[in-house]
Amino acid sequence: MMNNARRKFLKHAGIGISAAFLSPYLFSCESKKAGTGPFQQIGIQLYTLRDELAQAPIATLEKIAKIGYKHVETFGVDVQKGTFFGLAIKEFKKVLDDNNLQTHSGHYDLSKYLSQTHTDKENVERYVEIANELGQSYVVAPVTPMFDINALKSKDYQYAADQLNKAGEISKKSNIKMGYHNHFWEFRDQPNGTKGLDILIAFTEPDLVDFELDLYWIEKSGLSPQSYFEKYPNRFSMWHVKDMDRGFTTPIVGGEQDKLGFEALIKEIKYAEVGSGSIDFTNICRYAEKSGLKYAFVEQDDIYISDKFASIKKSYDYVEAKLATIQ
Repeated sequence: MMNNARRKFLKHAGIGISAAFLSPYLFSCESKKAGTGPFQQIGIQLYTLRDELAQAPIATLEKIAKIGYKHVETFGVDVQKGTFFGLAIKEFKKVLDDNNLQTHSGHYDLSKYLSQTHTDKENVERYVEIANELGQSYVVAPVTPMFDINALKSKDYQYAADQLNKAGEISKKSNIKMGYHNHFWEFRDQPNGTKGLDILIAFTEPDLVDFELDLYWIEKSGLSPQSYFEKYPNRFSMWHVKDMDRGFTTPIVGGEQDKLGFEALIKEIKYAEVGSGSIDFTNICRYAEKSGLKYAFVEQDDIYISDKFASIKKSYDYVEAKLATIQ
């Protein structure tokens, strides 16, 4: 099967990715059954409210539900203590249930698991157990090894892909699928003009590994999400719906920038409430079916107003008014 994946990779590597942006793929964002589409059932990545969750997890989840979010994507499990934000896993699940919040996906640290240089790997089996307790369908690796993003080469992405396949075999036994979430460095050029994300997609098995496209980071890399949906249909079952401040739209990928670390690029990064920034979500949304989208999550890495709940409500209101209604 991997030989077939490699053939597909070589085939795709030379395909241009601009055509999709110029000619929108006219699919509806809604599922055929009204009210059940990914934008009508919008979720939120809890990292957006990490400070609030640390201080008052139950009240924070109650407010998320009251705003209208239907599900949450988890992060930050303490494996040793078996807790999320200080709550035992069963207690955390009960709080979700009490507020009619589901959780389909979680981010679980797999940095060492995906790294060639680490032997002290994270426990994938334990992550799958936790995801199963919560009723999640996806265990998502939120990031490649960040120990030195400038050192990531093709062989590192190929190793990570092999590891994701192995984890996918483990999780499949529990009817859970592996996922991978991108940042910007996966779009830096590798040999033959391909990208790290291309390698990860091409060398992972579709029945074992899905991808969660962060719309902000691909746009910040100077590429269009639509191009990847055309290039790799049905591989992006999850999206992070995150907007970009209109004053900070310059790409941070390419040329001399590819020699810089994350800290050096932070000054070029600023987020915005969904619908208030520069990203054309209404166009991207029309590719939902093409991409294989099942779940969409609002996320904002940093919120710049004091009332964080007003921020996530603004994003929710935009999705409800503009994206959930697209035919």
